[in-house]
Amino acid sequence: MDEVRAAAEAVFRRESGRIIAGLIRISGSFDRAEEAMQESFAAALSAWSASGIPNNPAAWIMTSAHRKLIDAARRERTRREKHDAIEYETARAAPPPEPDFGDPMHFPDDRLRLIFTCCHPALNAEARVALTLRTLGGLTTSEIARAFLVPETTLAQRLVRAKRKIQEAKIPYEVPRPERLAQRTAAVQAVIYLIFNEGYAATAGPELVRGDLCAEAIRLARVLCELLPGDPENHGLLALMLLHDSRRRARVAAGELVTMEEQDRSLWDRARIEEGLDALDTALGMRCPGPYQIQAAIAALHAQASSSSETDWPQIAGLYAKLLEMNPSPVVALNRAVAIAMGGQIEKGLAQIDELGGALDQYYLFHAARADLLRRLARADEAAQAYRRAESLATNEIEREFLRRRLKQVLKERAT
Repeated sequence: MDEVRAAAEAVFRRESGRIIAGLIRISGSFDRAEEAMQESFAAALSAWSASGIPNNPAAWIMTSAHRKLIDAARRERTRREKHDAIEYETARAAPPPEPDFGDPMHFPDDRLRLIFTCCHPALNAEARVALTLRTLGGLTTSEIARAFLVPETTLAQRLVRAKRKIQEAKIPYEVPRPERLAQRTAAVQAVIYLIFNEGYAATAGPELVRGDLCAEAIRLARVLCELLPGDPENHGLLALMLLHDSRRRARVAAGELVTMEEQDRSLWDRARIEEGLDALDTALGMRCPGPYQIQAAIAALHAQASSSSETDWPQIAGLYAKLLEMNPSPVVALNRAVAIAMGGQIEKGLAQIDELGGALDQYYLFHAARADLLRRLARADEAAQAYRRAESLATNEIEREFLRRRLKQVLKERAT
């Protein structure tokens, strides 16, 4: 039984997104598709224990789920029209008992349809993230709720509202037309990066990093690159996340935050770095630079440096300047100022940071960056004040504790 359960779980992790996408297309319903797939996985545990694991487990699940959709449609006599549509689509699209699932592009349009439906701009950001993780990611409602530190009932209601919105707003289950594809793909990229960022630097709670969310975002980015390989920003996004994720093990030591400057770089994942650099080369080779590619190029410079002092900070500042042209954001301007300061021009960097105070006064990293530069300039009183402000705005406990430690260090140095 353990072997059967392991096989079923492996199929679910690898193929659930592909299976659910096809079932939603056929049934026209997220709920029906999820129910059919879940029932089929449950049936697999019993059937495979008795008859053995089939040669193609994913095909077995898909065929079983198709049959369950037909059975459900026949039971719903009061919804005859939907019943006819499902029988027609199933008869037209149903796979044979053992179709070839070896080709990863077997149902490419179904997964594309699902990605664009889950990330439709008519849904709010929270709904997009939850629905993407639930359907394409195969995460349970409780797993998503734990990851985002919300009650399971809240997350469940969020999913119900998202599905209802799709139905009521008649959001089409389709790939956007070519003239709208780039804009809609950007929305998908934003959802995936939002998932990654919540995993890489948790907004709140006792943990800084949630590896499961990072891994899921990277997996979704790989799917996007597979389905839309001609979009350089897809490869840029994948590169950016891989390069950031390569530093994950070094970011926390003994439960305490470690800045990049102080990290043990031998802990950085070289395989992740190499894969990220390859993805970046693929993106840049298309000669159509975008924001994710530029951010990935910045991350690559960090990844290739043996230490903070060996980092090419002037080039990083230049890349941030280019990013600022594409995305005139005060946060990008803050990062550029920090790069200038780290390149040796601390006073100049600090002056540029101070100019951003009005726009970023409620952003804890603004005050944290300012505090760090003031500390380096031995302006202890001002540094202490900035650390206190940063700590009051931070919501993640590990980051707050780091800021408190730095504040104690500044106060100790001032007293000596």
